[in-house]
Amino acid sequence: MIITIDETASEPLYKQIHDQVIAGIATGQLEPGMSLPSVRSLASDLGINLHTVNKAYAILRDEGYVQMRGRAGAVISEPSDAGRAEKNRETLSAIEDDLFKLALTYRACGGARGEFVESAAAQAARAYATISDVPESASTKRSMKKHPARSSAKKGAVEGSSAQGA
Repeated sequence: MIITIDETASEPLYKQIHDQVIAGIATGQLEPGMSLPSVRSLASDLGINLHTVNKAYAILRDEGYVQMRGRAGAVISEPSDAGRAEKNRETLSAIEDDLFKLALTYRACGGARGEFVESAAAQAARAYATISDVPESASTKRSMKKHPARSSAKKGAVEGSSAQGA
């Protein structure tokens, strides 16, 4: 998996890292037991402060997406972990509320119910597609710094290894 940042975006860098790890989990690129790069390694490769990466990892830990395992670092959690299950319920509830508000706003602007439902269904289908099903735009490739998400030697790539020995 490649972790990228866009320093020109209004979204904070830690949030960009956070969101990409969650997207990697959602698309199956990051599986339970896989290790993320060390805080120091990812910060160095992206050219950002290590506290920025540490903040992203801490939030992911608090939300139940990763476990911190000392020297083994950040490891992707099992989906059944209690913290993650609770976060899923909270997230779904918030999404339902937001979707209802968006539907009302769209309808108030004269939008047709069918168009809204089709659009929402298409977005959901894209979210559940595997990463190989979603093409990356050329403009995204040009505007981002790229980083392989697992340091191995100097380059790095997410490896299918799990942190079983930790």
